[in-house]
Amino acid sequence: MGKSKQATLQSIADDLGLHVSTVARVLNGMRAGERAASGATAERIRQRAAEVNYRANPHAASLRTKRTNLVGVLVPRLSDVVLATVYEGIESAAAQRGLTAFVANTQDEPDRQRMRIEMMLDRRVDGLILGDARADDHAVLEELTTREVPFVLVNRSVSDYSAATCDNYLGGRLAAEHLLELGHRRVGVIAGLAHASTGIDRPAGFVDRFREAGIDVPAENIVFSGLDSQGGHAAADRMLAAASPPTALFAVNDFAAIGAAGAVRAHGLRVGEDVSLIGFNNIALTAEMHVPLTSVESHAFDMGCDAVELLADALAGRPGGQRRTKPVLVVRKSTADVRCSSLA
Repeated sequence: MGKSKQATLQSIADDLGLHVSTVARVLNGMRAGERAASGATAERIRQRAAEVNYRANPHAASLRTKRTNLVGVLVPRLSDVVLATVYEGIESAAAQRGLTAFVANTQDEPDRQRMRIEMMLDRRVDGLILGDARADDHAVLEELTTREVPFVLVNRSVSDYSAATCDNYLGGRLAAEHLLELGHRRVGVIAGLAHASTGIDRPAGFVDRFREAGIDVPAENIVFSGLDSQGGHAAADRMLAAASPPTALFAVNDFAAIGAAGAVRAHGLRVGEDVSLIGFNNIALTAEMHVPLTSVESHAFDMGCDAVELLADALAGRPGGQRRTKPVLVVRKSTADVRCSSLA
């Protein structure tokens, strides 16, 4: 009689008619497994695994038992000040645990992300911290889960995967609350990247708070811009050229806000008077601008530290979860009462 094939996550998923990521989350003891499957489905998965004598992937087991003390970190842009600060937090927390972190740039491109991940796995990293997760493509995360590679997300979140982020939704609400208190009703959002959770959750919190106040932010006043000053300038220019331009702008990134400030000046308007402006992340430069920028502090360094703690949990076989820093609005001179605006 021929030797029977070794059971795999995929074969168990096929036997039960389930998605392989659901099976992986249950059998790997991930906290996400509690939400990925009902109690009855989870029991079916465990029962089938016992019937076919399932054993964990040897490569994954070696990652847990033969440590290299290396942590691979992926970021979409090495030039991003916020991500650099996140990485400083990662490096600091990793060093305290006897780990060495190294970083690679993916330019936010899925193909490049896959290449960098394989490079890191070839170096036998103990786990991965991913700062470039995309809300529109979960394939890489599902593959890593299936392969039983320990990983966590940082700065961006996706679904119920373990992630260290800022409470971005709350940050958006804080910005909206401030502008509402100042009397602004015509507002615009410079929304960043549509495929990043930061470009989804921050605008959502902002728009929802205005809606609760009985004010709808029109779709044409929510502009996805990228995260650099050029994108922020273009987005602000587009909204300020409208027949009824906004009296206040919320940018989900400080560099986009800096670009927006340039657009305000190009329209012959004054930041902090004609147009109030709020950024996000509170980078050091915001306090030194000609008109110091009101911004939401996201605690980027702490996010990096939180990511290492979550990865340590994953490496120890403990349940994952979400860690969110609490945003704080830092008010400076770029926001003012709507009555100061010539556009009101």
